[in-house]
Amino acid sequence: MTNKRPPINLTSRDFESIKQDLVNYAKVYYPETYQDFNQSSFGAMVFDMVSYVGDMLSFYVDYQTNEMLIDSAIEAENIAKLAKQLGYKYPGASTSTGKCAFYVEVPAQSDEAGSQPIASNLPMLKKNTIVTSDGGAAFTLVEDVDFSREDTQIVVGEDDGKKPVTYAYKAYGDVVSGLIETQTSTITSLSKFLEIEIDDTNVTEIISVIDKDGNEYFEVQYLSQNIVFETLRNFDQNSVEEAPYIIKPKLAARRFVVEHTFDGGTKIKFGSGSETSISNNEFPDPASVIIEKKAKEYYTDDTFDPNKILDSDKLGVLPPVGDITIKYRKNTADNVNVPVGSVSKVSSPIIAYKNSDVSANIKDKVVSTLEVENEEQITGQVKPVLAEELRVRGLAAFASQNRAVTKDDYISLIYRMPSKFGAVKRANVVRDNDSFKRNLNIFAVSEDKNGFLVSTPSTVKENLKTWLNHYRVMNDTIDIIDGKVVNIGIEFSLISKTEANTTDVLNKAILAIKKRFENKLLMGTPFYISEIYKLLNDITEVVDTKTVKIVNKFGTAYSDTSYDIESNISADGRFVFVPENTVLELRYPDVDIVGVVI
Repeated sequence: MTNKRPPINLTSRDFESIKQDLVNYAKVYYPETYQDFNQSSFGAMVFDMVSYVGDMLSFYVDYQTNEMLIDSAIEAENIAKLAKQLGYKYPGASTSTGKCAFYVEVPAQSDEAGSQPIASNLPMLKKNTIVTSDGGAAFTLVEDVDFSREDTQIVVGEDDGKKPVTYAYKAYGDVVSGLIETQTSTITSLSKFLEIEIDDTNVTEIISVIDKDGNEYFEVQYLSQNIVFETLRNFDQNSVEEAPYIIKPKLAARRFVVEHTFDGGTKIKFGSGSETSISNNEFPDPASVIIEKKAKEYYTDDTFDPNKILDSDKLGVLPPVGDITIKYRKNTADNVNVPVGSVSKVSSPIIAYKNSDVSANIKDKVVSTLEVENEEQITGQVKPVLAEELRVRGLAAFASQNRAVTKDDYISLIYRMPSKFGAVKRANVVRDNDSFKRNLNIFAVSEDKNGFLVSTPSTVKENLKTWLNHYRVMNDTIDIIDGKVVNIGIEFSLISKTEANTTDVLNKAILAIKKRFENKLLMGTPFYISEIYKLLNDITEVVDTKTVKIVNKFGTAYSDTSYDIESNISADGRFVFVPENTVLELRYPDVDIVGVVI
């Protein structure tokens, strides 16, 4: 008997084509067994159910295949995982940074020369002091504030009508959002690449990890990185102004990486090595990482086997069995961006005195006068990084390869700056043609507490410059400049189908435009009016879009930047020219999108 293999059409993947193939198959190969092809028959139900399953399987195969590629993936979490493979880590909870002004009053004393402050009574406000905003957001001081420094501003505090009674000192210190918390976990058994999950959410930074023996573990970008840079305070009076801190390389045999998840969780992962990694710091012998070829009596190449590195004790030391203490920083609010003047309370001051002779009474009086105020906005990234932005950042991170050569390299590194140093929402890099050097002008804007684009605070700009200096080529110089924000409105008119409800059509049109602008526009890129036309014409009930007009919104509640949009529209009316230092923003979509349906 001949074994006949029936032909199968593998290109049939949707419900109708699969069903038709099944019917044809039954007619050809089972003509005597089954003949009832009526739509209401039991066989028709079987055909439908099998086709249903086949259609679903076909869809999910396609979907899963697309989710494996960063260019076609849709789910933000999958894009984040793919971006991680390309060198971009999902940032997790956002950190806001800024500078605060601190005030303190000290008693005055009178002598022949007149009245003057008693400088010996000046305190030092230590780092980790907690300040809070009017809305309850907590911020931590990240450096000591020494009121006795020469650059401290001094004014008369109180007087008795004849002479000063107290003098007020004003000094500045950088703050970062969040409170410091501690978690103690118990390691019961050792396993390679041990993971520990932090119990809290909204974790912005792992500050320290200490094992039961008092050994410290250092955070690195990758477990293969065995060097970290330690910052030490510079006590050299000749150079302290130019370089407040000294950076020194430090061997980090004990190390870990931090991973943030989409659900707000955070975990730390250790390496796979042992204590021998500390005494033996050389890279693995190349001879030990060659793929073994035992069957051949010859070889063609010395093939590298990356799996061998995992057995080399060179990816960090595992912590021992026992308790391990993790100190971390977490945000106390979902939105930690605050406007000017909102930080008003020093809730947990940490005070130290250089002069040990200061009485307890004087100390209490001085501390009671301690005040704080933020003279500029404290900002970070408010809105989470959405899918399309994750895709762009992941591809850019892979292209940059941790060095800054091209414009795209710089932009990628700007967005990858650790959140504890602040965040830039949009940036552009422009070569300064008027400079004799290879100078780059980096235009940047950040987000305020409402998610609106604003000027980047000076502290964040300083941190950004320091961050980029680690990666730039030697001949490049960098200037961080405030970018311009131009607020826009969109006005349109369209024709709907006769039978359509005009109110419903208008709502659909406005919703479509709002969804398009969920992501902030890029800086220096043209605004395509033609895209709005296409967006509206794709609505089923719309016959045609008659007009689309882009208008500039400025003044109260808007950016104060005025821009002549009409004179910057292309000759064919398809797009609006946008300067390289400017970003357009649809600030209030609920009121700035206005339409008419005919």
